Amino acid sequence: MHRGLLTGVLALGLFACAAPFGGKAPTADAAPGPSRLQQILDRGELRVATSADLPPLTWRDKSGEITGFEIDLVRALAEAMRLDVRFVVRPFPDLLATLEDGEADLVIAGMTMTPERNARVAFAGPYFVSGTAVVARSEAIARAADAGELDDAKLRYAALADSTSAEFVARELPRAKLVETRDYEAAVALLLGDQVDGIVADFLACQAAVWRNPEADLAISTPFTTEPLGIALPADDPLLLNLVQNYLNTIDHTGQLVTLRARWLADGWWLSELP
Repeated sequence: MHRGLLTGVLALGLFACAAPFGGKAPTADAAPGPSRLQQILDRGELRVATSADLPPLTWRDKSGEITGFEIDLVRALAEAMRLDVRFVVRPFPDLLATLEDGEADLVIAGMTMTPERNARVAFAGPYFVSGTAVVARSEAIARAADAGELDDAKLRYAALADSTSAEFVARELPRAKLVETRDYEAAVALLLGDQVDGIVADFLACQAAVWRNPEADLAISTPFTTEPLGIALPADDPLLLNLVQNYLNTIDHTGQLVTLRARWLADGWWLSELP
């Protein structure tokens, strides 16, 4: 027998003999726990994180119930998956952290699918394509055909913190002043109080501001960007992503998604339900 081979055999034999007496024999790695999808199925409940402050996508009505286009959408998804729904309400800037911390199974709150967010979480969708626009009292601001026309050191714009709208202001309007807010209601209050000259936001949020404040004579620009909205999901479970995307595709193909869009996004009938 080769000397090196003999040495190896002897060492292996000594290890095998020593383990029962003093050492601890090596054990296999612990079996992985159930996947996120399996945890959801075992729980029988889908935990949905949302901001509940962006009508008509997600908001609370007069009775305190969470409602809106996105809420009906996730209810339809949960029904297709034969699951109950529990909503976890958090400020928009905290939503992805809520998902990453395991407090929610998915996030839906008018969230644009961006490379930076996609580096943290997975996305199913898009279920709607919108765009960044500006709502203002000034017709001159609203008529701007190019973002460069709005880049003025004398102008102040409110935008939701940690949003693509805030990124838009910082990137495209560097000379203007950016005022970040925790929610859209605070941004509208700043505009109505003449503390900012405009709100940079998703076009639907701008439209909602106009509908909710008819006496303010607000005007909206055409969108400057294309914003695909998606459902954020944990990055560590491709099976959950696959299931949600498949059901989302099914809801789209059957026409249910078109019906939901027509109900919630065509006009402001829901304004009477606002608290």
